[in-house]
Amino acid sequence: MRVDKARNRDMVLAAAARLFHEATHPDEVSMDAVAAAAGVGKGTIFRGFGDRRGLLLALYQEHIDRELTAPVAEETPAQTALELMTRTWRFKQRHRILTLALEREGFGSPYQNSGYTQLHAQLTDLVGQARGTDNAAFLAHALIAAVRSDLIEHLRNHPEIDAEAGLRELVYDVLG
Repeated sequence: MRVDKARNRDMVLAAAARLFHEATHPDEVSMDAVAAAAGVGKGTIFRGFGDRRGLLLALYQEHIDRELTAPVAEETPAQTALELMTRTWRFKQRHRILTLALEREGFGSPYQNSGYTQLHAQLTDLVGQARGTDNAAFLAHALIAAVRSDLIEHLRNHPEIDAEAGLRELVYDVLG
């Protein structure tokens, strides 16, 4: 990658990360706002990322690579699954506007990204270890539904709900 292209990419991702962190709603972060904050033209963003979805995916993947790639302690399948689910919940809380924007982007499905695919594969394996492979893939999808960004956002208005305790109960009910 050319030095100026790499520099522009880094500036755009840093600007987008800052804007999403400061925003209160996904629609507040436009391509124009990102370009202005990064000090580049909007065409630079389109050439580097294709479209808004491409920018969102790149930023999301950068956060995943930095925050969710640490190995999970090998314990029981249920304990490992709970650690994965809790990390995902906390990650989506930290990056709530970005994850909401990604899920709302309208590209057909929030299930079409590498983060989802990786988490699903890990949970499918853990469910399979705990209770056999029958329905393991479905149960993994069902577990991931509990950490969707729109649910996390909804529960922000319900402080009486202890989401992490609920995750623990759900994981142990499914994995035994």
